[in-house]
Amino acid sequence: MKRTQRGMTLIGFIIVLAVVGVFVYMGMKLIPMYSEYYSVKQALGAMEEEPGMADRSPAQIRDLFFRRLYVSYAENIKREHLDIARRDAGFVLTVEYEVRKPLIGNLDVVGKFHAVGNIRRGGID
Repeated sequence: MKRTQRGMTLIGFIIVLAVVGVFVYMGMKLIPMYSEYYSVKQALGAMEEEPGMADRSPAQIRDLFFRRLYVSYAENIKREHLDIARRDAGFVLTVEYEVRKPLIGNLDVVGKFHAVGNIRRGGID
């Protein structure tokens, strides 16, 4: 009676391990980018809910926004990425930025992010 072996060979295991390693490495590059974007969305949402925010000047709003990001260690968002426009009875805050991280060799991962927040008098509709 002939016995056949079952299971994964060493070469197969190394290939699977390499593929999993590449995906883990890519995740290590992508997760901080999206975590920073989540911090931007969270800062905009908190500013929308804060009472009296629409009564402040654009310079004060900009300063408060970047103070909130400073707490979150968001380092890729610069002052030129935030646009504050007066609309109706408040402001529209638009954050548009791009993050470029080296991946492997001469390959880069590029993330383009866009977030909008509305600050209105009298709170949220």
